[in-house]
Amino acid sequence: MIRRGSVIKVKPECLKEYVKLHANPWEAVNQKIKQCNIQNYSIYYKDGYLFSYYEYTGNDFVADMQKMAEDPATQGWWKLTDPCQEPLDTRKEGEWWAAMDEVFHLD
Repeated sequence: MIRRGSVIKVKPECLKEYVKLHANPWEAVNQKIKQCNIQNYSIYYKDGYLFSYYEYTGNDFVADMQKMAEDPATQGWWKLTDPCQEPLDTRKEGEWWAAMDEVFHLD
């Protein structure tokens, strides 16, 4: 299992819409997330930033993320959520949400 944290900015004028969307996420999107071996997924907000955390339990992260990106329901969801977000300038090539380094973990 791999724990992953990532961060992105949320546009201030879009915060209420972003929160509203996530209060009732599409079931097809939730199911695709699970089918792509992601569990224990959460998104938090603080001072203009969104922080996400999830656990990946699969064997091929790249293939699972490609499977998710090719899903029509997920693409529709992203058309609603992506305009609310502003990627960090310091993100790596190809990232939307910037990956974070784990500094500490305690089970």
